[in-house]
Amino acid sequence: MDEQVKDPTTIDEQIHILSERGMRVDADLARQWLRSVSYYRMSGYWYPYREQLESAPRMPVRADTFVQGSTFTEVAGLYEFDRKLRTLVHDGIERIEIALRTRVGEWIVARGPLAYEAKDLFRPDFDHKSWLTTARRRLKRAEGNNAAIRHYSEKYEGYPFWVLAETLDFADISKLYAGLPINAQHEISYSFGFVIDPLRLKGKHRKNYYSRDPLARWCEQLTVVRNVCAHHGRLFNRNLLPASTVAFRTIDGLEPLPEGQSDKLFGALLVMAFMLNSISPGTSWTAKVSGLVQDEYAQLHLRSVTEMGFPHDWASSFSHLGIKRHKQCP
Repeated sequence: MDEQVKDPTTIDEQIHILSERGMRVDADLARQWLRSVSYYRMSGYWYPYREQLESAPRMPVRADTFVQGSTFTEVAGLYEFDRKLRTLVHDGIERIEIALRTRVGEWIVARGPLAYEAKDLFRPDFDHKSWLTTARRRLKRAEGNNAAIRHYSEKYEGYPFWVLAETLDFADISKLYAGLPINAQHEISYSFGFVIDPLRLKGKHRKNYYSRDPLARWCEQLTVVRNVCAHHGRLFNRNLLPASTVAFRTIDGLEPLPEGQSDKLFGALLVMAFMLNSISPGTSWTAKVSGLVQDEYAQLHLRSVTEMGFPHDWASSFSHLGIKRHKQCP
């Protein structure tokens, strides 16, 4: 039924396999990388260098052989770019996560320090019981090595939201935001600069805006991005959870989002840049990401920014958010 698991290979055998399949390999460099990173992990980065079979254009199938000009040096450069990109993105999402946690918390505690325990505070379709079970499990896990949580456990009946919030991750906060009533969602979304004129929306998009703020879906996408970064996954060409762009494209600065929906990294980076400019005016985050794409990704001869969902005029997209650009990537 299933094929037998392949036998392990030595590093020298792995280098030979790559060379036989058409990759130009600097043996010393490859030996260093394969010993430190592993053949299997690196294979995710040389996958886009493998020849694509013409028989399946919509569902690409790759041959084992590499396209002409493929080098191990470039694959290593792609890996390094992705590693640095993950670091920058993780840093940006940390700031967004804390800001979202703070603003959701402000809305909740205005109704009482333990208001998050009240099911009626949230949307009827929100699985409050499941969310609360997860939150309490986070508290229990943190209690053993967190003196502040032990203090509240020993002295008070219940944990105020500002204590609970320190134990929650981005997925927890994202779900909680999605569970807030629409007026609360809009209020928090506005605070990040997502001011949408619903009269510019048509049909179902206007109806959807009055039932769920589009930021909720984008937070779901950013949760996926955050998890990829936290678990050291490949980010640059990742297919993400699709998020509608219709409402956000009406906002000055977000017009370059792709029409309809976004499931590539460019959209996530543009929305992150927009939020970070609101959270920390004058932030250098966007310039750092832009510079990394220019200085390292642009130097990879066989790659294109379109793999990350970047439009060809992406430079002007970041310029519109106040970022100075020097040159444009292919």
